[in-house]
Amino acid sequence: MPNTIALAQAFLPLLDEVYKVASCTSVLDAMQKRLRFINANTVQVFETSMSGLADYDRNNGFVDGEVTGEWKPYVLEQDRGRSFMVDEMDDEETLRMAFGTLVSEFMRRHVVPEIDAYTFAKIAGTEGIKSVSADVTADTNIAKAIDEADAQLNDAEVPQEGRLLFISEPSYTAFVGNTNRTILNGEGALNNAITSYNGKRIIRVPQNRFNTAITMATNGEGGYTPTAGGFKINFMLMHPSAVSKIVKHAKPRIFAPDTNQKADAWKFDYRIYHDTFVMNNKKSGIYVHHAAAANA
Repeated sequence: MPNTIALAQAFLPLLDEVYKVASCTSVLDAMQKRLRFINANTVQVFETSMSGLADYDRNNGFVDGEVTGEWKPYVLEQDRGRSFMVDEMDDEETLRMAFGTLVSEFMRRHVVPEIDAYTFAKIAGTEGIKSVSADVTADTNIAKAIDEADAQLNDAEVPQEGRLLFISEPSYTAFVGNTNRTILNGEGALNNAITSYNGKRIIRVPQNRFNTAITMATNGEGGYTPTAGGFKINFMLMHPSAVSKIVKHAKPRIFAPDTNQKADAWKFDYRIYHDTFVMNNKKSGIYVHHAAAANA
């Protein structure tokens, strides 16, 4: 289907944007020094294990221990892309707005939400992480549920500093509504926003990006949808060291009409090759609280 672009009706172009928030998961981008690629689609992560203390023998000395370190392979699965063309005359007649806004709008409206949704679903779907189910209403004591998650991570000796609390908008609303606090800025305005809780940074996530499973479109309109039988995530507490969010290749390509061999049009290609992995030794650093009722 050809691009449908309304011609400019005034000399002052205005962009009617669709509201989209920025990436919620960029904070999880991997520390590349711990990673190495061994071929086109496999990244290796260095994992270690070692013996604990044993009794010291005053005659024979120390008991020998073992320490092992190995590179564990993780295979990247998400190779996504899209190509657009905007006719040169369409672009001219929209005062160069058509192609000029295509790139940023595509990233903001489609790429970023999909990567967020995939990242959360991949983490939540990892076998061995702590997962609890309960529906959230306006009266739910979210703070208590978060405290219980905190206690689980504490018992697993997960570092307290740097923990992240990702929370859905419905759960955040219940959290704020059931937390007794009033902050006045001295000018008659009221601000009851909560940006951190007991030292944990709060990151609010739109619910459509926050599910335990999603289905990726392979063609047509593209994008993703929550998977039937999956669950809406209420909140996810984690230490970022438990996750490696890897982008091996992200490449936009722009071709002007004079270089586009197929049509007299601006052409935009975008490809991203990425994945998210939960570290095998650090699964205890993730706690997922999701709805009890499955997605239809």
